[in-house]
Amino acid sequence: MQFKVRRLQNPHHCPVLHPDPRIVDVQPDHFEVTEDDVLLSAVLDGSLAVCFYDAVEEHGALLHLRFIARGSNQAEATDRTLASDLLLLDRCVERFRGAMEHGVDVQGKIAASVWAGEAARLAADAVLALIGEYLIDAGISIVSREIEYGHPVRLLFRPSMGKLRIE
Repeated sequence: MQFKVRRLQNPHHCPVLHPDPRIVDVQPDHFEVTEDDVLLSAVLDGSLAVCFYDAVEEHGALLHLRFIARGSNQAEATDRTLASDLLLLDRCVERFRGAMEHGVDVQGKIAASVWAGEAARLAADAVLALIGEYLIDAGISIVSREIEYGHPVRLLFRPSMGKLRIE
């Protein structure tokens, strides 16, 4: 009988659940992918966060997107915004999946803070619908959606445990 031993790239790297993990802030229109036990943070104000995690491998990612881009032509600005959001989402999912060995049970959570007003709600609905369809196609199940209206919130996401908290 033969055994194959796979040597890790960094023998000292292994996920360890710390009582107070390091906090990583994710700015709007950016994402962070992590293999370590960290707390991903974002201030949502007219923006949303898409959080991914794999409960088995304890990897995670947070994508922070704005809802509205201002421009001379609102329809054109919205189309450009949706296209760039989709591209950023695709890059985030690709990097997240690339960091995992197997990706057995990938789940997602969405949180958002929408500005007051009908126009802001409609723009948010369009972005959320686009992201929802993309995630379905990517085979990522959304297990929760939390949307706040009219006020900013702080999001804290601990991917290694799949925990999302909104303050």
